[in-house]
Amino acid sequence: MHGHTTPAAEVTNISPHGFWMLLGDEALLLSFEHFPWFQQATVAQISHVERPTPDHLYWPSLYIDLSVSAIRRPQDFPLMSRT
Repeated sequence: MHGHTTPAAEVTNISPHGFWMLLGDEALLLSFEHFPWFQQATVAQISHVERPTPDHLYWPSLYIDLSVSAIRRPQDFPLMSRT
């Protein structure tokens, strides 16, 4: 039995308000209001994202791990740190 491949994560647009992430055929906005850890990051740091599992994203140069669920519904996941 062959395993399913997880679609790669791709950053498609970065603006002063946040950035858009493409996960397969789903586009998600990561606003800097909800995800402040990215606000001072460089384009290269934001763009270098890995998707080890369908619900896990990792930015190695920023040491940031996020679940896709938290991106879809940030209101359900209060921030654990302050900027």
